[in-house]
Amino acid sequence: MPKPIEGTFPPYFARYIDLVKETDVIAGIDAQDDLIQNYFVSLKDKGDYAYAPGKWTLKEMLQHMIDTERIFSFRALCFARKEIQNIPGFEEDDYAANSHAVGRSWESLCDELKAVRQSTRFLFESLSAEDWDHSGSANGRPTTVVAVGFMTAGHIYHHVNVIKERYM
Repeated sequence: MPKPIEGTFPPYFARYIDLVKETDVIAGIDAQDDLIQNYFVSLKDKGDYAYAPGKWTLKEMLQHMIDTERIFSFRALCFARKEIQNIPGFEEDDYAANSHAVGRSWESLCDELKAVRQSTRFLFESLSAEDWDHSGSANGRPTTVVAVGFMTAGHIYHHVNVIKERYM
């Protein structure tokens, strides 16, 4: 499915969608295979590092990426199945504070990200052409399934950029 048009997602998420170079959502997800399979694994020795006091460690950031991908996938599923209820938002700092990521091994976090991404890919690949155009409401804002797909890929790119700019 092609990139969503402006107005089919909250403006805030354009910053993620714009990071995805591919014009097809599945291609955008597939283009991240090396990141998911190898890049994060290569950061093992930096898992407990935070670039400033009060900022997330890389473990917490990776857990945040996992949590967000699950949430975005849930939203896509709900919208594709024509859910009429608003899906609540989430407070990322509260999720991070309650994630217990700092006590986990880097390997377990990387394995979980790989598993979650595989599940995301299965979900997106199962959708019909009609499903991608469905929309729903998350955090009180209308969004289409295709927008959520691009947001999912773009969110990973956003955090890779943050890692390179602030953690390396």
